[in-house]
Amino acid sequence: MARPPEHVFVLMLENRSFDHMLGFSGLTGVDAETGGAAAIDGLTGGESNAFGGVTYPVVLGADYVMPADPGHDFSFVLDQLCGPAARYAPPYPPIDGSGFVDSYSRVSGPATAGVVMRCFDTPRQLPVLHALAREYAVCDRWFSSMPGPTAPNRMFVHAGSSGGLDHSPTTEDVVEWETIDGFAFPRGTVFDALKKRSVPYGLYSGDEFPMVGTLKGITVFDVRRIDALAEELARDSFGPRYVFIEPSYNVLQEFRGSSSQHPFADVRDGEALIKTVYEAIRSSPVWERSLLLLLWDEHGGFYDHVAPPPAVAPDDGAQRSKYNGSGFTFAQYGVRTPAIVVSPYVARGTIDHRVYDHTSVLATVREAFGGDPLTARDAQARSVVPLLSLVEARPDAPRTLPTPAEGAASSLVGGVARPGDAVNDGMLPSVLHAALRHDLLDAGASKAEILDRVRSLASRDDALRYLTDVRARLRTP
Repeated sequence: MARPPEHVFVLMLENRSFDHMLGFSGLTGVDAETGGAAAIDGLTGGESNAFGGVTYPVVLGADYVMPADPGHDFSFVLDQLCGPAARYAPPYPPIDGSGFVDSYSRVSGPATAGVVMRCFDTPRQLPVLHALAREYAVCDRWFSSMPGPTAPNRMFVHAGSSGGLDHSPTTEDVVEWETIDGFAFPRGTVFDALKKRSVPYGLYSGDEFPMVGTLKGITVFDVRRIDALAEELARDSFGPRYVFIEPSYNVLQEFRGSSSQHPFADVRDGEALIKTVYEAIRSSPVWERSLLLLLWDEHGGFYDHVAPPPAVAPDDGAQRSKYNGSGFTFAQYGVRTPAIVVSPYVARGTIDHRVYDHTSVLATVREAFGGDPLTARDAQARSVVPLLSLVEARPDAPRTLPTPAEGAASSLVGGVARPGDAVNDGMLPSVLHAALRHDLLDAGASKAEILDRVRSLASRDDALRYLTDVRARLRTP
């Protein structure tokens, strides 16, 4: 019988599709719904994309660090899912997964466009992920919440909506939001809901300015460094009931040396983070009362062969937001991403073919701690609590995970990459947003002066100087 956990942990990494990470894993086990034999919906090796008159099949041997960052904003994902000729006018066009190589060619050049079809030899290259997937539950129908980039997908995890945002925000966006005291969701966030119910939560990050710090009601003072998590878990009493964990990003250094698993980061550094988080929970007093969800925010432009289905729109007025640049109705899931459900009450080798998306985190929190849905999307989302089906905690749950493949823990590069490039690039404005929100709390300057400074940032080098200045003034509350 499924039991609600007392502690829910979520570790969300960056930008990887299910097939890219687990498609060639060959995992088999027990169907979560029927109890019969099951295999993950992975790759046969016959899947391919055509581009420039050449057929590019899926192949083993993905690079640990990508040579170029696959596009994953709304227009890129439209190309990937529906082909280069597709145009968006509601409803979402028919999905055939034919445009991944075409899309990647726009950032990599035609000569290396097929790199995006390479997938990991999971047991050999990703032993930490493979061990967790083998030992616990794999959800092979977990979709990102919308066909687009990091920022709106992470908003869905926290609010059941992106507030209408369908793109990576710009510095102009974040300055406007802070002019009106922050980006607000019509029905608040999971953290607002937990506060109302007096349920303590904890936020942990590998960076000073995590993306969760952009949410209204959250400040950098609410976020602790990941290094503190193991120490706090080892104590007799661990207070937080809901824990959200972000990796390090190192955005200005092209994600090098970060634990995010962003395409420019070494995936093995993310493997080391997964191992650290799992082993800290596994060795803690709360292990037998805990649930860990290992997730990725979106697919990052990597190939996946499963067509995402239509979705229930949040129904919170989001599609009418001026931040909805494409006229998106939010009635379409994004590309499939890996998802592992870890608990001593999850049967070994569980494979779940039912549909989930990031708002399943909210459904799980609601089942564990009570409360009401935030939007129509998370109201219908499936909780993972039923996967905790064992009557007694497993005595065979591994205490440690394998060591990441050789070469993990790569070193940071010095300085800022591409210093003269524009500041409005991928995740950088979101990092600046988190720093801005701290600056508004901590600086001696007026709000208008601070907003003007961020508004004036033009290059990545400007961003480095600003982040360095705010970081130097970080203080403990």
